[in-house]
Amino acid sequence: QVQLVQSGGGLVQPGGSLRLSCVASGFAFSRSGMSWYRQAPGKERELVAVINTFGESTYYADSVKGRFTISRDNVKNTMYLQRNSLKDEDTAVYYCSGGDTWGQGTQVTVAS
Repeated sequence: QVQLVQSGGGLVQPGGSLRLSCVASGFAFSRSGMSWYRQAPGKERELVAVINTFGESTYYADSVKGRFTISRDNVKNTMYLQRNSLKDEDTAVYYCSGGDTWGQGTQVTVAS
């Protein structure tokens, strides 16, 4: 069964940091490009970051560049999104994607 299981969301103050994890199973994770998306209330889902199979190539949306870091551990079949200097506008449900499937979504709320 192809599956992505997310963890690491929650409430954080502006300027704080939080790391999301996405554990993959049921497909060849090490041969799959992976992505993070987010969907804020009332907005469409947007691409946040992408990482290639070995992790040496990444892409970031302009809104998160310099603050977010995408990474992966192909031994653990896990992808991460380290988010620093969080802002109110980073509040959203975050989704990981890969292997033609989606994670369950993780709520991240940035508020003082």
